[in-house]
Amino acid sequence: MGVKSGPEMSVPPLRSQPTRDRILAAARERFGSTGYDATTIRAVADDAGVHASIVMRYYGNKEDLFAATLSIDLALPNLAALPAEERGQALVRHFLSRWEESDHNDLPALLRSAVTHDKARGVLLDIFRTQVLPAITSLTTPERALETAALIGTQILGLALTRSVLKLEPVLALPPEVIIARVGAVVQSYLDGQEN
Repeated sequence: MGVKSGPEMSVPPLRSQPTRDRILAAARERFGSTGYDATTIRAVADDAGVHASIVMRYYGNKEDLFAATLSIDLALPNLAALPAEERGQALVRHFLSRWEESDHNDLPALLRSAVTHDKARGVLLDIFRTQVLPAITSLTTPERALETAALIGTQILGLALTRSVLKLEPVLALPPEVIIARVGAVVQSYLDGQEN
């Protein structure tokens, strides 16, 4: 007896998916605000409105829960499609808007945790190697790509650290357009190969 042909049946989502999503959102927020060491399963459970045993049932221990929060796609824009002189500002604008969207608190969480946690540091370096470096390589010579990407990383990570993690008041007070213009100009100089 053969398999029936016809339109593909969509697989319904797990009944537990909303709870799983709520736990992951709470974990990202908690890891982002307090870091890996200070985050507890109980605190994440409280934030998600579930019992700690539910968190452990779905995600195991704290290490596994943390690992589940680290899947990050930067969704970088196609910089090569932009006029060369607009790329620095476009990159800064992209990162700034992504960090400050309420549903994308994964980057601050990763950055905060990477300072003290080897797994988070490894994920951050992997994101650099697999997402940032290829995007920059497409814009410059292979000889300059690594140095250019690293210098851009100092600006982007420094901005993220001071604005989204440390919440340094003078940086928070800067309007986004000022940050995009000024930091974007520095990033642009790295892309152009200019000395600052």
